[in-house]
Parts: sequence; structure tokens; C-alpha cells
Amino acid sequence: MTLIDSVQWAAFAVSVTAAWMVASQQKQRRRIGFWVFLASNLLWVVWGVHASAYGLIALQVCLGAMNIRGLTQNHTS
Repeated sequence: MTLIDSVQWAAFAVSVTAAWMVASQQKQRRRIGFWVFLASNLLWVVWGVHASAYGLIALQVCLGAMNIRGLTQNHTS
């Protein structure tokens, strides 16, 4: 397995961690979770470019936008 191939496993782990964090009842932990989700979106895009997985890249762009919205909504609540 090459370094770029291992990016998908890092993206997986970061995504699961982020999902755990945004489910928290603590506002600060949720906010951090959205930032962690954005990091996972970037990791998935990096791997998607390598794998020519254009559907995955498009999905991550959309999910990234939703995570930015989550950040702003979490800030106001």
C-alpha cells in the first residue's frame, strides 16, 4: 500500500471522529467536529483525485458546503 492509498483510511478515521463529535451536546465539541469534517472532506478529495473518483470529489464539495453551513448554524444556536 502506498502513502496515497493510505489517505483513504485516514479520511475514514477522521470522518468517523467528526461524526462522533458533531453528535455531542456540547457546542464547542460540535464546532470542532465540523472543522474535523472539513479536514476529512479535504482528505477524501485528495484520495479522489488520485483514484479519479469524480463522483466522490463532487460529493465532498457538497458535504463541505453543508459542514460550513453547520458551522454557522452551530455558532448562532
